[in-house]
Amino acid sequence: MDRQLRIVYMGTPDFALEPLRAILNEGYKVEAVVTMPDKPAGRGQKIRFSPVKEFAEQNNLLVLQPENLKDPLFFEELKRLHADLQVVVAFRMLPTQIWQMPEYGTLNLHASLLPQYRGAAPINHAIMNGETETGITTFFIEKEIDTGKIILAERYPIYPTDDAGTLHDRLKEAGAQLILKTLRLIETNQVKEVFQQQLITENTILKPASKIFQSHCEIHWDSPCTTIHNLVRGLSPHPGAFSILSSKGSDKKKVKIFRTAFFQEPITAKPGTILLNDRKTLSVAASDGIIQILELQFEGKKRLSVTDFLNGNEIGSGSCFV
Repeated sequence: MDRQLRIVYMGTPDFALEPLRAILNEGYKVEAVVTMPDKPAGRGQKIRFSPVKEFAEQNNLLVLQPENLKDPLFFEELKRLHADLQVVVAFRMLPTQIWQMPEYGTLNLHASLLPQYRGAAPINHAIMNGETETGITTFFIEKEIDTGKIILAERYPIYPTDDAGTLHDRLKEAGAQLILKTLRLIETNQVKEVFQQQLITENTILKPASKIFQSHCEIHWDSPCTTIHNLVRGLSPHPGAFSILSSKGSDKKKVKIFRTAFFQEPITAKPGTILLNDRKTLSVAASDGIIQILELQFEGKKRLSVTDFLNGNEIGSGSCFV
């Protein structure tokens, strides 16, 4: 039996898939799904549908893919749907006239404990900063990004073994359930909103979560071990931390590094120096110890364990990361 709320759902990547699935399974009426336009991907540049679009079409939902969210035709198309509520998960910044359209407003799911880690990459930045706890938050969208009134928030640990991929997968499942809890509060008129400003004191230092660019992904070996290790964790599996391998007699090569361990100990080697003890380990000097590389990948090649990598690639003495 259908629930009463008429919903327009907006999202594109895998993180947005589970909440949409949960909403449908719970019996809510999804009038349409708004997702990014199709784009070519991969070496063959074939057109690939987003995870949300694939799921929406499999479930016979109306799919809208506007190039421009300010297009008057898109606005009118949304208006004709008469949605009570819009639900946004991992989508684009909406024009005011769009998020203000539904009677109950526009609900957003964010993968952090707001007001911390506002921005496009909260999962990555939380791990890169060495946090041991994060969470998920639902809130009503307002003009400034990720600043709206909070409806619900839940805390989740970040384990030492987590990377951005494992934390992403846990939070997307939890986020689906938090969306359902939030919808139940909205439809029963039990929402108790919390202004984010109430959670910010004079001692609060807000940590941003800006979009990740290539410049954020380069490893600086003169950093402490924990900084390098957390950078690798926070960027794994995508987009991946990287460094440039320099070996005598060979061209410099870009190497992505996906998993590391570290040992803080006195070291005299210059940061970036590769320390090869045998054909099974690959360690690199940092400012205060040693980074042991466990999984890595030459550009254009497969991701490999360090053992498989060393079996197929010669790393000579005097090699270093620069």
